[in-house]
Amino acid sequence: MFDYVGDEEYVEMGVTLTEKAATHVKKFLEGRGKGAGLRLGVKTSGCSGMAYVLEFADDVEQEDQVFEDHGVRVIVDSKSLLYLDGTELDFVKEGLNEGFKFNNPNVKDACGCGESFNI
Repeated sequence: MFDYVGDEEYVEMGVTLTEKAATHVKKFLEGRGKGAGLRLGVKTSGCSGMAYVLEFADDVEQEDQVFEDHGVRVIVDSKSLLYLDGTELDFVKEGLNEGFKFNNPNVKDACGCGESFNI
């Protein structure tokens, strides 16, 4: 996917991982013993309209876009890519909580609970 930045110049966009996120995903994939990569997507949900879907993928479908970052394959279906293009997936620890954090430049608004977003 490419994004226009001016004077006929295009920059490749997609989905990226921080090194922390990639390390965490690699550990899970190794423990699982199989998998084509990490599948990211969106679904209609929550009070703001959309929610992220994150799961391990065993197969890559024909309509999927595949990105690789820090040695991890990130698989996104073409419909979800419209909402996820440019997103960086991070793994953060905040106090006693830890988990994946989506840094999505497309988000215009998010609900108070942080479970859903609007573009």
